[in-house]
Amino acid sequence: MEPLASRIRPLSLGQFVGQEHLVGKGKPLREAIEGKHLFSFILWGPPGSGKTTLARIYANALNAEFHELSAVDSGKEDIKNVLGKKGGIKFDMRPKVLFIDEIHRFNKAQQDFLLPFVERGDLTLIGATTENPSFEVIGALLSRARVFVLNELTEDDMTTIIKNTKLKVPKDAREWLIEVAQGDARQAITVLENTQKLYGKITLESLKETVQSKHLRYDKKGEEHYNTISAFIKSMRASQGDAALYYLARMVESGEDPLFIARRMVVFASEDIGLAQPTALVVANAVFEACEKTGYPECAINLAHGVAYLSESKKSRKSYDAYFEALDDVKKLGNLAVPMKVRNASTKLMKDLGYHKGYKLYDKESYLPEKLKDKKYLK
Repeated sequence: MEPLASRIRPLSLGQFVGQEHLVGKGKPLREAIEGKHLFSFILWGPPGSGKTTLARIYANALNAEFHELSAVDSGKEDIKNVLGKKGGIKFDMRPKVLFIDEIHRFNKAQQDFLLPFVERGDLTLIGATTENPSFEVIGALLSRARVFVLNELTEDDMTTIIKNTKLKVPKDAREWLIEVAQGDARQAITVLENTQKLYGKITLESLKETVQSKHLRYDKKGEEHYNTISAFIKSMRASQGDAALYYLARMVESGEDPLFIARRMVVFASEDIGLAQPTALVVANAVFEACEKTGYPECAINLAHGVAYLSESKKSRKSYDAYFEALDDVKKLGNLAVPMKVRNASTKLMKDLGYHKGYKLYDKESYLPEKLKDKKYLK
């Protein structure tokens, strides 16, 4: 049987709950849907906030030929199949809309392949992502699409959605579920459906038993997510490569975005290794690029390579600590006057005023502002 979340999915804006800043009266997505405006866009927001539903409502409103792919298990061949063997020549006069869920999982090569079809109008693209599209979507594709930001659903939104399931949910159970689901309507509905199937009755106790199920333990916004990434970073910091690889495997197996993991490794390379082994940043960046190019499952090997290297590297927080000490002075003291001799003298007047005067190559005298001239950050 079709899951409950799919069976009660809204088919029109009149049934849609939440995201009033996008679909309220006079707001951009409502105007686009009601005006049947055809253009590509990206929906950026947390899980279960309505991205897929809005894409389908939009396509239905335009009477479009709608195709849906998940970037997790799709690639170039799937896009070719959507376009058809004639390479995008449409015998059906309806617009062709391609919805790509988790578009941030498409690597650069896959996104590059998609670009010309969007440019030519062979298809209208709707992407959905939980990650910042500025980092995850190539600039050329991003420039051809509007970005709409969805918010986490409010308690009132979630209450309405739970009531729409027509299931009998006591108030204490509903309030607890809303808190646990953290704005994810799909997760809340799924938990309710599973609880009804398992126990025949929804109570606070039966909900708690259901949520303890293994397949719900790794929520990318929940405590398990933060516990795992924290253990991962701390293991590399302590040079415990075995532990770091274990936590890496847990994240990969749970479907964590490889670019999220690689991005944390890039930060770690400067924050915790820094000057002790400068090549660590080079390796971390190379791992990030490899993940962009290959994606799962192959990039798990690239991640493991990088994790082993970073774990076994010597550690130094010298540059990290120095920067934040300097930042603290900036916040406390504001923009202190830059010494005259290191100011740029780009005009005659500036030279006459003493800009650049006394500057010497490889000067030993401090270039810090007068109030900080004896300060040492790199200790």
